[in-house]
Amino acid sequence: MSTKKLSDIKYSILDLAPVVQGGTPGTSFKLSLEIAQLAERVGYTRYWFAEHHNMISVASSATAVLIGYVAGGTSKIRVGSGGIMLPNHAPLIIAEQFGTLESLYPGRIDLGLGRAPGTDQLTALAIRGENFNAVQNFPKDILRLQTFFSAENADSKVRAIPGEGLDIPIWVLGSSTDSAKVAAAMGLPYAFASHFAPTYFREAIKIYRDNFRPSDQLKEPYVMACVNVVAADTDAEAERLATSMKQMFLGVVTGRRRLLPPPVKDMSGIWTPYEEEAVMQMLAYSFVGGAETIKNKLNSFIEETGVDEIMATSPIFDQQSRMYSVKLLADVIRKSAYAPLS
Repeated sequence: MSTKKLSDIKYSILDLAPVVQGGTPGTSFKLSLEIAQLAERVGYTRYWFAEHHNMISVASSATAVLIGYVAGGTSKIRVGSGGIMLPNHAPLIIAEQFGTLESLYPGRIDLGLGRAPGTDQLTALAIRGENFNAVQNFPKDILRLQTFFSAENADSKVRAIPGEGLDIPIWVLGSSTDSAKVAAAMGLPYAFASHFAPTYFREAIKIYRDNFRPSDQLKEPYVMACVNVVAADTDAEAERLATSMKQMFLGVVTGRRRLLPPPVKDMSGIWTPYEEEAVMQMLAYSFVGGAETIKNKLNSFIEETGVDEIMATSPIFDQQSRMYSVKLLADVIRKSAYAPLS
C-alpha cells in the first residue's frame, strides 16, 4: 500500500480521436480540440494522442499532425504522443517532427514511445516493410533519438534540424514487463496501457521501480497509469454510457470493428458470456460511475499502486457527455484536495 492519495496525483487525457457512428475523422478532430480546450481550463496536465492504424473508429494515425493541431488551439496544457510507435518510423524523422513541434510550442511537447505496431500484423508489414522486425531495435532507437536531441550531436554528419539541443521529455510506454525494463534501465518515465492490457500492470511497475536507474531526465521513478474513465451524474447513467466502450472492446475481441456505437440499455443480447468475460478482463482498470463512486475507486487504486499520474481515456459516444465526464473527473480530483473548481 502507498501513502499517496487522489489529491497527490496529476491527471491527464489520452485521446484516440474516436470516430462515432454518423461522424467522420474531420469532425472527430474538431471534437478532440474542444475536449483539449476544456481539459486545459479544468487543470489537466497533458493531452496525448495514440498512434493506431487500420482501425475504422480511431483517427489518430497521423499523431504528430494532431499534436500540432491541438497545441495550436490551446495555450498551456502539455500535448504529446501516447504514443509514437517508434519501430514504425526512422528515429531521425521523429526527432525532426517533434523538434518542429517543440520549436512551435516550446515547453509543451511530450514524446511517448511504444514498440508495438499499433495495428494488426498485415498493416504493420505494410508500414514497416523490410524493417518488420525493427521492434528488436527499440532501446537502440531511443538512444538514437536522444542523440539527435542532444547539443553534442552538432558535430555529427547526421543532425536533426529542428530538434537538436531541444529539451523534449521522452517517455517509455508499454503493456508488458519488457517495456518496464527498458524504462528502468534508461531512467525514463513509464506509462502503462492498463486501459486495455491490465494483466502485467502491477508486475511491470514493480520491476520498473525496483530496477530504476536515475538519468539526466529523471532522478526517481515516475509511473503513469492509463485507465478508462466514464463519469456521469449517477452510477446508472455512467454504466449506460460505458456500453459504447464495451461494444468497442467487443469489436477488438471478435475482430469485427466498427465506428464507436451509441450506448444501449442492455448488453446481454449483444455479447456471449465468453465475449463478456474477455471484454471485462481487458477493462479491469475502468472507473465508471458518479462522482462519489469515481472518487472511492480511484482513491483505492492510487493507494494500492502508488502511481504518480493517471491518464484517462473516455470512449463516450455523445460529445456533451464526454465533456461532462472530463470535467467531473477533474472536479473529483480537485475537490479531494479541498480546492473545488471555480
